Amino acid sequence: MKQTLTIRPATASDIPALVELLKLLFELEQDFVPDPGRQTAALQLMLASPLAAVLVAETDGEVAGFCGAQLLVSTAEGGWSGEVEDLVVAPQWRRRGVGTALLRAVGDWAYGRGAVRMRLNCDDQNLPAMAFYRRHGWEISHLQIWFYHRPDPSSGDSIVGRP
Repeated sequence: MKQTLTIRPATASDIPALVELLKLLFELEQDFVPDPGRQTAALQLMLASPLAAVLVAETDGEVAGFCGAQLLVSTAEGGWSGEVEDLVVAPQWRRRGVGTALLRAVGDWAYGRGAVRMRLNCDDQNLPAMAFYRRHGWEISHLQIWFYHRPDPSSGDSIVGRP
């Protein structure tokens, strides 16, 4: 029996399942550690933002995966850019078209709101994800992502650090 895949906007009731999926993703990524409180807070912010979308892939009442995206202004493009925040598919649903459907839907969401390009971040050791993105026409940029975590404000440090 063929199961029906539905892509729909996430709701607050989906957050626990999405946090579990993010745990799987963050266990693969070198820069992040699963933190259910932080992931819950972030998903709540995205659900409330008019510049963000969280889309769920559901099959027969089960969350099979999700993809989040946000709109950002691109000075290089002179318009909106869609940033894929996370794309996660539960292991039992991988290689069954779920990720492709989510990526297409989030692209439709962003381009439908005026985005002129899409971008995403992928851990450089997540070879299956990189192969997936390449198969779907994504290209690797020469840009690197850098992080800065604000220290305790009482330390006197600023965003440029200490000289």
